[in-house]
Amino acid sequence: MMDETDKRIIDELSKNSRITMKQSGEKIHMTGQAVAARVAKLEGHGVIEGYTIKLNQAKLLCQVHALITIYTKNIKHAPYLSFVERKEGYVLHHYKISGDGCYLLECRFPSNPVLDEFLVELNQYANYKLSIVINKL
Repeated sequence: MMDETDKRIIDELSKNSRITMKQSGEKIHMTGQAVAARVAKLEGHGVIEGYTIKLNQAKLLCQVHALITIYTKNIKHAPYLSFVERKEGYVLHHYKISGDGCYLLECRFPSNPVLDEFLVELNQYANYKLSIVINKL
């Protein structure tokens, strides 16, 4: 069971996964060893599954941010799923959804022509509805 201290540790790691245990301990008034022990416990229980970085996609020259609702053409989704795996360089997130559509793709592309090429190929496996992100609020 997680307590408030575990939640504070997770909050610090969420803000900066490169923070040292000592720095984290200073922020939440614990020793670095105590924080490391709690982090190990959270990892052991599967609460913390891994560490990652957050990339600035625009600085990576991926200017076009697209949300694509997928409507599969038949009940066999394997060809569509294989397509998404092949195009993983463009896909930020891939969700199976309920409601309008079967899947939701969040993608970044360097240009509209690259997006168009992606959509032409995607249309071999599924229909879609495209939304372009104008601005992040």
